[in-house]
Amino acid sequence: MEQQNLRPASITLNKTESFLEITWKDGRVCKYPLPELREACPCAECRGGHEFMGREFDPDNILKLTPARSYAILSIEMVGNYALQPTWDDGHQAGLYTWDYLWRLCPPEDET
Repeated sequence: MEQQNLRPASITLNKTESFLEITWKDGRVCKYPLPELREACPCAECRGGHEFMGREFDPDNILKLTPARSYAILSIEMVGNYALQPTWDDGHQAGLYTWDYLWRLCPPEDET
């Protein structure tokens, strides 16, 4: 995938239906359920320490994660030109979801 396509064309947070939708510059549309997106938080605390950071510890399919509860995003901020940082309703805000990470987390179309 070319680097310029690893950038969103649009980002929509649907609080009513509890999902984040990203339309990528190449036209790919990814719809991330918020509870599963929270469970996939890439921060060291959620991963269980720095030794569990990196692609080999990323979820294979976000839809197969079992959320501890329902989660909502209170606010979401852009971090530079490379990531989103949500503030979750449980107070957590340490996770930086990079474009590359979100691209790889995109739920399979036939399962959304």
